Amino acid sequence: MTSLPRTTPARLPVFLAILVLLSGGCAAHPAAVHEPVSATGPEVSSLAAVGGDPFALEEEFTAGATEPVSDPLIGYNRLMTQVNDKIYFWLLKPVAQGYRAVVPEGARLAVGRFFRNLLMPVRFANNLLQLKPKRAGTELARFLVNTTVGVLGFGDPAANRFGLQAYPEDFGQTLGHYGVGSGFHLVLPLLGPSNLRDTLGLIPDYFLDPVSYIEETDVQLAVRAYDRVNYTSLHIGEYESLKKDAVDLYTFLRDGYEQRRNKQIEE
Repeated sequence: MTSLPRTTPARLPVFLAILVLLSGGCAAHPAAVHEPVSATGPEVSSLAAVGGDPFALEEEFTAGATEPVSDPLIGYNRLMTQVNDKIYFWLLKPVAQGYRAVVPEGARLAVGRFFRNLLMPVRFANNLLQLKPKRAGTELARFLVNTTVGVLGFGDPAANRFGLQAYPEDFGQTLGHYGVGSGFHLVLPLLGPSNLRDTLGLIPDYFLDPVSYIEETDVQLAVRAYDRVNYTSLHIGEYESLKKDAVDLYTFLRDGYEQRRNKQIEE
């Protein structure tokens, strides 16, 4: 797994789009960076840092953004929000429910920890780029402890025994840290709410993700799809609750996403 992916630069945008569809991922974003909360207790956060996951709803959305959101693609964005909604209810949720019925919660939580542990390079590099060496060092220490004592990351002794919590950061946050604006709002297939800055941030984070270096494309996509199904199985009901409480689902998701991202960047 040390060689570069077979995907050529010319094919990268198309290939990345496919990955976005299947990754669990940093939302287009950082919400892919939060850990599932189980019925028996919270897990420690991490992922992918590839963006904002519309179904990763650990953080409560609040109505109304503090400032107007640039949304020149509102027609497309509303349509894609509806498409994502159908994909969730018609495909992703049924598969995740079937998976949940077969695999015990403890095993699914362990799998989630394994995938988040793999994404240490994303968090480590972006903490360094934001000049947060202490947090970067904590991420490295977490990885070493969880990969060894935690058996490849299936356990999280770094948090449970040593109190080392994760510091999720992605390249979209790094750009925001240095003053790059969010640009216009953009809804991505499956990943949901994003913006131009965070979508572009997916590219460097892709190259920091160890799963990207699986040479066989079908295997890589299968791994990402499994990660997504596992993640969804731990969050069934969250999206449904949010949708029920939203007067206008699209603006609720859009404004909530932009608020959350601004807060994450400030931290």
